[in-house]
Amino acid sequence: MKKVAWMLGLAVVMALPAVAQKDKRAKGILDAMSKQYKSLKSYQATFTYASVGAGANESYKGDLSVKNSKFRLKLGGQEVFSDGQTMSTYIKESNEVNVQDYEDGAAGELNPTQIYTIYKRGFDYRFLKEQKQNGRTLEVIELTPNRQKSPISTIQISVDKADKSVRNWLIINKDGKRTTYTITKFTPNANVADSDFIFDKSKYPGVEVVDLR
Repeated sequence: MKKVAWMLGLAVVMALPAVAQKDKRAKGILDAMSKQYKSLKSYQATFTYASVGAGANESYKGDLSVKNSKFRLKLGGQEVFSDGQTMSTYIKESNEVNVQDYEDGAAGELNPTQIYTIYKRGFDYRFLKEQKQNGRTLEVIELTPNRQKSPISTIQISVDKADKSVRNWLIINKDGKRTTYTITKFTPNANVADSDFIFDKSKYPGVEVVDLR
């Protein structure tokens, strides 16, 4: 479950160091990014995930679909479905799905639909730099948790200057582990059906359903 937890955990780890300041330029970029995503009815993104250091050395390709409070995530042999009420986590290796009640924002259940607003809740942030990537100009914001016990050291989130879309995250843990998410394709207002966010066991022959509700 580590890979899913890391992706969902992006919503919580967007934070800055206690010594950092909430500078105006960073706030303007983050507010514009948040406004852009909240204006979308839905979106889809493909991305790459890589984690190195502290005993980790792995990389995967992933897909994320979001529609209002619903989301579906595919990453590293796992799929997570949430219709805003129920969350189903399918594990391909064991052909098993765990079904549980989903509480938006509950501790331990980190929601990718919140990733674009979490910075507003008691975090510090500062503008770090501009950089070029694949012909795009990215504005990089550095965030650090102001909670002493957080395992996160710093996060860098890169926002496209032109369309305010998030293009990548770099998460650096205090133990030296570095986790990177890079968006390779982003489709705003994608045509996704509500049924896409509900696990359909008929599409997974022989699946074992573990109902934790």
